[in-house]
Amino acid sequence: MRSDGVLPVELPDAVREALLAPLVDQNCHGVRRDDLTRARFETLLSDAGTPAPPGTTHFDTPVGTAVRRWCAPVLGLAPHVPPAVYLARRAELGATEVNRRLLGAAGIATFLFDGFDHFDGPNGGPDSGPDGDLGGPEVLPPAEMGHAGGAGTARVVHIERAEEEVARTAASGVSYISALAQILAARAVRAVALKSVTAHRSGLHLDPARPSRGAVIAAATRRLACPGERLVDQVLLRHLLWTAVDVAREYGRPLQFHTGHPHYGGARQGAHAGRGGRVDVGAFGTPDVVEGHAVPGRYGTGPAPMTGFIVAVQPMGVPVVLLHCHPFHRRAAYLAGVLPHVYVDVGAALTRSATGSAAVMAELLELAPFHKQLFGSGGHGVAETCHLGALHYRRGLAGALAARLADGEWSVSDAVRVAQMIGSGNARRIYRL
Repeated sequence: MRSDGVLPVELPDAVREALLAPLVDQNCHGVRRDDLTRARFETLLSDAGTPAPPGTTHFDTPVGTAVRRWCAPVLGLAPHVPPAVYLARRAELGATEVNRRLLGAAGIATFLFDGFDHFDGPNGGPDSGPDGDLGGPEVLPPAEMGHAGGAGTARVVHIERAEEEVARTAASGVSYISALAQILAARAVRAVALKSVTAHRSGLHLDPARPSRGAVIAAATRRLACPGERLVDQVLLRHLLWTAVDVAREYGRPLQFHTGHPHYGGARQGAHAGRGGRVDVGAFGTPDVVEGHAVPGRYGTGPAPMTGFIVAVQPMGVPVVLLHCHPFHRRAAYLAGVLPHVYVDVGAALTRSATGSAAVMAELLELAPFHKQLFGSGGHGVAETCHLGALHYRRGLAGALAARLADGEWSVSDAVRVAQMIGSGNARRIYRL
């Protein structure tokens, strides 16, 4: 990333170089490669995944203001241009050029692509699948996204999506068990991590114990009778998590968990009513919808409810990475501090908090060991989110480092080492890049 105005404070040259060095983005998603209307762009920019209230705009948010301030110059505009001017320039350049500029300017060395398996459709092309904007021909496949950003890519296996495939094809409850282990193992071979979004399915209030084989067979038999339903059965969710732990241990892969800040993304097309009048929506961070309104439900509780499971995993030697922890990042940082196998994501919330990113970074640095923190943009939908994730991470960490240097708490070499660890070193170590 270029240094022009990016870092908000004066820092020693060595620290600036460490902050501006290429990052490993441990948590990103596909961005759109088609030209977008203003309404669609604003929807993708918003966590709610819905239009702003009448007479308002999603540009009147921290991230919307940041787009006008920081993304506009990358597209050849003055900072703070009105939304209409920004969007007109975006349309003039076209999605391909916009993605190239914003992803390239983000300064990412490697994208760890959530849902990589989503693009393993017929003939290796994208599979539209069940998750709305995550797949389909309008979303950049991983190779193209990496090319646009001048970066490498690696895959992260979405375990709930793998389970859905098994539910559609397994012949019996017994074969369900073996097929699930086989598909996760096959995908883990080509991946650097596995990931769960069970927080968005049923919350993280799960019994940490492994379910018995008999209980799993009985639950799987019921599941196969309605394979198109979203997985919410507690026995099968626990079985899925423990199967993922076993695979992660065998192949030396970390296991990621969404634990806090959700990306709603809106109800997907084809959503259908389930029990209690609730509408089943996509698997990735999308809320239930009741009578057309998003309902966050039980997943906005942070990582605390899964502490029992995290502790139970410790003897297995599998690293656990807590993603999207804001606004529960202090609890996540505490867990990273007291449990040797727990790591914490410092991205996503930084994009949403924009100029408040320095305060979030400072809180993480207070509690979590520096070798337990990893950068992830949480970028999704539009390239602006990836760009801003990297930018606000650098700006937030710069402010936190400057304060420690000014107080004499840290030396220059300390600040350089911490910036290198969080920006890429920790990710290269635990993901074996």
